[in-house]
Amino acid sequence: MATRKMLTDAEASPEARAVFDDIRAKRKTDFVNNAWRALAHDPETLKATWEKAQRVMGPGTLDPLTKELVYLAVSISNKCEYCIHSHTAFAKAKGLTETQYNEFLRVIALANELNATMTAIGTPVDEVFKA
Repeated sequence: MATRKMLTDAEASPEARAVFDDIRAKRKTDFVNNAWRALAHDPETLKATWEKAQRVMGPGTLDPLTKELVYLAVSISNKCEYCIHSHTAFAKAKGLTETQYNEFLRVIALANELNATMTAIGTPVDEVFKA
């Protein structure tokens, strides 16, 4: 259950509506998802987060699908239901196939299992792996 109301355009401040308009323009859609509507209670944070998301998830040395998969893996490990659903949709929109998704989930499961095991038994880091 949400702890904040998802602000409509009419309820949002002019500053928040300006960010909503930028989201619509940059994404070429009329849809502003709930993540942004929840952040609209604090227009300063909304704007800063939208700007950071564009920088981080925008063009770079990692391809767009890889960025979505990293975001999705962290979201799965952190158990963020909203981010799991939204970034699965974004990854699929960027070309993620069902076969890739299955393999991706197996990698996450293995990493989480072995992370827990290595932590539980206190496995020391090999000297050759240290920076």
